[in-house]
Parts: sequence; C-alpha cells; structure tokens
Amino acid sequence: MYAPPVQRLISELGKLPGIGQRTAQRLAFHILRATPEDANALADAIRDVKDKIGFCEVCFNLADGPRCRICADERRDASVICVVEEPGDVIPVERTHEFRGRYHVLGGALSPIDGVDPDDLRIAELYARVEAGGITEVVLATNPTTTGEATALHLAGALHERAPDVTVTRLASGLPVGADLEYADEVTLGRAFAGRQGV
Repeated sequence: MYAPPVQRLISELGKLPGIGQRTAQRLAFHILRATPEDANALADAIRDVKDKIGFCEVCFNLADGPRCRICADERRDASVICVVEEPGDVIPVERTHEFRGRYHVLGGALSPIDGVDPDDLRIAELYARVEAGGITEVVLATNPTTTGEATALHLAGALHERAPDVTVTRLASGLPVGADLEYADEVTLGRAFAGRQGV
C-alpha cells in the first residue's frame, strides 16, 4: 500500500508498546511531515540512548555511567533499599519525594507461566547487597498484580531467612485518595480493610 521505506517505518513504530497500526501510521506521517532536522534529531536521540545508556552496577537502574545518579548521590540513605520491578518504576516513587533511600531494580517479576524464574531476575544481587551489611530496611514496591505479589512474597520469605535483623516492608495498597467506595472493586476494598490504620 505504501512505499517500502514508509511501510518499514510503520512496521517498526508498530512494535512499540501501546502503538497499534493506526497510531503507527499517524506517527509515520508525522515524521514524514517533519523537517529533516527534526527527523534526524529523533533518529540521533534513539541511537544516542542505545549507545550510551546501560545499567547501574549497584542497583540496575538506567545509567549513563557505571552508577546511576541516585546511587552516586551521597545524600541518599544507603541503609534503605526500595525494590521495584523495572527502571520505569523508580520515577513515580521519586515523584512522591517521600523516599530518600536507594533502589534495586529486579528487571521483571516472577512468573513461572511465562518462564520467569528467580535466576532470570536480579534477585541474587539483592541478596548480596543485603548480606553485605549496612541495610536496615528493604521496601518491596513490586506492582500489586499476581506476579508482583508472588515476587514480593518470595523476596520477603528469603530476606527473613538470610537477614532476620533487616526490616522487610511492603507498600500499602487500597483506596486511592478521592475515590468513591461505590466504584471500588472487591480486591481493592478488601486490601483497604486489611491495611486499615488507627486515627
């Protein structure tokens, strides 16, 4: 239907998460309408990020050097580790301005159905960090999904065995601020009841 270079661009854009065929076509035509400078800037940015961005040697967050900016920041509390599934999960936690510790990025969640076992994630590296000493708390901030919950339970059990003096916590879950009870599903409402606090 389109010239081969245009079809190839649509095909490649369609591989991006959340991008369907029609959105890929719109993006392709937007790029075709862009000035050569804008199109080349996009291509250069993609090449640049693939060439220069890797993983932090400590926490496995995205980094443009051996350590990410959070691990390199001496003002952060090195005794508290927040465990997340993916590098993108660090951003919403940082936006809260509530957490001043450091992170550990697992690189996914346990999912035996999908063939993701503990050896496929950076779990051994987390245990090594905790066993090295100096850690007082590990905050499990995996997603509140079936795989995220399974990962948190697996990590909590193993951390209690390996480092009984380290406090292991889980992010609270329940009703979002401003939500109406009538629109809450049973699981969310059940979690809210289970995690209720005194006032």
